[in-house]
Amino acid sequence: MTMSTSSSSKQNISLEEWESKMAEVPIAKSDLNQLIMNYLIIEGYKDAAEKFSEESGQHSSVDLGSIEERMQIRFAVQNGDIKTAIERVNDLNPDILDTDPRLYFHLQQQHLIELIRQGNAEEALEFAQEELAPHGEEHPELLRELEKTMALLAFDAAGTRSPLAELLDFAHRQKTANELNAALLAAHSQPREPKLPALLQLLAWTQEQLDEKANYPRITNIVSAVLEDQRPPPKDAAGAAATGGGTQRA
Repeated sequence: MTMSTSSSSKQNISLEEWESKMAEVPIAKSDLNQLIMNYLIIEGYKDAAEKFSEESGQHSSVDLGSIEERMQIRFAVQNGDIKTAIERVNDLNPDILDTDPRLYFHLQQQHLIELIRQGNAEEALEFAQEELAPHGEEHPELLRELEKTMALLAFDAAGTRSPLAELLDFAHRQKTANELNAALLAAHSQPREPKLPALLQLLAWTQEQLDEKANYPRITNIVSAVLEDQRPPPKDAAGAAATGGGTQRA
């Protein structure tokens, strides 16, 4: 009874009313273009950014050529070639890894994971002792991560699947690549994250809040961004549908 009362008390807003209200909100096209350019640059879509700049006239203070360098580093991590990634970062800006021990540890950790993936147990042990253990002594909070990674060797040796197998998933490479990409962006005084995903999250949260108060045209598919009317059908229409869709009464 309470739910029914609550539902019936919601405000019903038609698609025409909603679009009319939206049209009253001033949004500059240049702001939208800037939002798109921000996403393309941070996510590394160099060709798309150059094409969009030509077509929209939206220029960026960022050298678009630097995107390619950053993406080559990112792709190296995604492909498991951590040594190449570290070399490229040091060529680009050696201060990045010198001033961020956690990031450097995670890159070295990923290299250790790649050695374990390849079955190079002896080399993995040697690398962990020489390269990662000193980091664990200097930063105790990283020691637990090293121990978890080394546990992969024990499970492989026992011939059982490790509960830490997610470390071997591509998603872990991607996580490391994203962390490095964010550091490269910050080193060039660029935002670490694009604004567009945050705005989409805000949209989802706002719609959830509004759902409690009104039936309104909402976006249910972010990809298509089509407004769908959420108002319940009129009572007479609902009754007609229940009796086979006719309008005549018995």
